[in-house]
Amino acid sequence: MSRKILLLAGVVLAGKAAADAPNVAVDIAPVHALVAQVMDGVAEPSLIIPPGASPHDHAMRPSEARALQSADVVFWVGPELTPWMTGPLGALSEGATQVELLEVAGTVRHDFRDLADHHEGEEEHADHDDHDDHSDHDDHAKHDDHEDHAEHDDHADHDEHQKHEEHADHDAHDHDHGHDHDGVDPHAWLDPENARVWVQVIAETLSEKDPDNAARYQANADKAVEGLSALEAEIRADLAQSEPRFVTFHDAYQYFEHRFDLTSSGTVSLGDAAAPGPARLAELKARIEEEGIDCAFSEPQYDTRLISAATEGMDVQILVLDPIGVALEPGPTLYPDLLREMAASFQACSGNS
Repeated sequence: MSRKILLLAGVVLAGKAAADAPNVAVDIAPVHALVAQVMDGVAEPSLIIPPGASPHDHAMRPSEARALQSADVVFWVGPELTPWMTGPLGALSEGATQVELLEVAGTVRHDFRDLADHHEGEEEHADHDDHDDHSDHDDHAKHDDHEDHAEHDDHADHDEHQKHEEHADHDAHDHDHGHDHDGVDPHAWLDPENARVWVQVIAETLSEKDPDNAARYQANADKAVEGLSALEAEIRADLAQSEPRFVTFHDAYQYFEHRFDLTSSGTVSLGDAAAPGPARLAELKARIEEEGIDCAFSEPQYDTRLISAATEGMDVQILVLDPIGVALEPGPTLYPDLLREMAASFQACSGNS
């Protein structure tokens, strides 16, 4: 058979795979990157929330809404991150499959913390130092003690969370110590161990929906797991000599911190990125001065004025941490690029870059 015929056959087979593949929609760019790795050579998933938008309060464009409504499979972190997606997902066709990644067995999960209370923050970090030892957890093998996990299934507690999504109205969002901020922290993609668990579930889900391409999905997932393990080892080596003293814009990074032995001294906002009250800012300013903080991390999708206010008059570097990948091109390489950039930011904070 001639080379030309072989090439033509390959094009035909690739076209058939794409034509037969399910329509797949994904909530955020880091998860989209993992799904794209698993679907490599078959088809491309649709991204619902562009990297420059906040997942906590995104308003879908018509094209994004159409991609979601036409999906055969939807992978999303869960209502803890995007409570506004619950309604549109409830309107999907009966045959559509939804995978809520925070609920996947084996996912490392951490409860929300409030680092506004320094002593509470220290205790919280100590409680999670043993998170690499998951022998006591059968269902959620890497799960904290979630005896009332069932309460999260109906997500009733997120009604209040949903009310706090508009960051611009500062008067309505005085998040001081009295604010109820319970539940699971949804920023779980920042732990590469979770990414390894998720790519296998992504492959299994797609294989059930599209058995003709099952072998390719699984091979891609296995390759992704190898890459993620190498990525974790690389980042651990890069951060081995880094001991940054830092605060962040919002509490989105504890999964990365726990995995790579970093310790935050505080945050401007809580995990849902709602605006803080004056008392919280005043306390954070006092802590920054008391602890000799090296740097404060802003985020590209949020107003930097709060970080500037918290560090005003102090010799503190203002650097950037990007948990979503705002400046990165969506696609299969976004996830490793995102974690590498995050590691580089922590190294810069330590002066080791």
